[in-house]
Amino acid sequence: MHEPNPGRNMAAEIAAQPDVFADLLATRDTIAEVAARIEQRRPRFALLAARGSSDHAALYAKYLIEVLLQLPAGLVSPSTTTLYGAEPDLTDVLLLSVSQSGGSPDLVEVTESGRRRGALTVAVTNTADSPLNSAAELSVDVRAGQERAVAATKTYGATLLALYLLIDAVRGGSGASAANLPELARTTLDESARAVSEAANRYRFAERLVTTGRGYSSASAAEAALKLAETSYLSARAYSGADLLHGPVAAIDADTAVLALCSDGRGGDAMRDVLEAVHQRGADVCAIGSAAAQVRASHRVPVPACAEEVAPVLEILPVQRLALELALTRGVDPDNPRGLHKVTRTR
Repeated sequence: MHEPNPGRNMAAEIAAQPDVFADLLATRDTIAEVAARIEQRRPRFALLAARGSSDHAALYAKYLIEVLLQLPAGLVSPSTTTLYGAEPDLTDVLLLSVSQSGGSPDLVEVTESGRRRGALTVAVTNTADSPLNSAAELSVDVRAGQERAVAATKTYGATLLALYLLIDAVRGGSGASAANLPELARTTLDESARAVSEAANRYRFAERLVTTGRGYSSASAAEAALKLAETSYLSARAYSGADLLHGPVAAIDADTAVLALCSDGRGGDAMRDVLEAVHQRGADVCAIGSAAAQVRASHRVPVPACAEEVAPVLEILPVQRLALELALTRGVDPDNPRGLHKVTRTR
């Protein structure tokens, strides 16, 4: 049975993000209270547990922790706990468990186990009464509201912003770099609309697509590949710009579309040589971000400039819109992708 207005939920949830960001920023003091508890414990390093889109948000947080807090950070493999029963000593470790629903059994088990083994556990979710929140010592509510589309959009953007506000507060920051994100998000959605529609028409028949970015934008590249795969059934692979040059570039040719995340800053600067190499392979490059005009590309989607560490909050917006429009041009309802459910339970 076909829905009368395919993609309407996803479209509405993408459009809602400026207001979601404004609401979340208004609760910064509450997030700062959690940050103060973390700072008091002075963790020696951080671990992040997540799945799916939340795993990409965790990758973003990994960069924030390593750059802004100067702490080593790593992504947890939940199966080492759930399948293999590993019990490392986590004394003085910060364990951030990131999940939109807070309902995945493996993340709950990892959090419970980590807390028993000495970690300071913090749940970052969109569901304040979730099992994950109950398992963790502290929690941060991303306040995105109910999300009806299967593909995460507003919950992903809100999770990025919540993680930034949390980690920035741990270092004693005021959240100043994020203060104008609601306004910039509206500008991004408005000013990128035409270029996104053109990109959707450009790639509607694409069979292979590679997404890439460096630094903070590595998370956006990973999320872009997931969004395109789950909504358009497009074969999409994500690589950091550095990893792309370490082998996979050999598989790129004139039949490959490349979606490149390029925002102002060191990560965007590092993408110039990457995209020069990709251009020489004949690929069709779509550059998205505030530095899109500064790199080799066949098509560009503009994003307003902001501090590099919060750029992923903005640059993911046209990516989500592209996933929506590309799905519709390919005859797919992105609100109901085949074989997927809103909450995925894994162990």
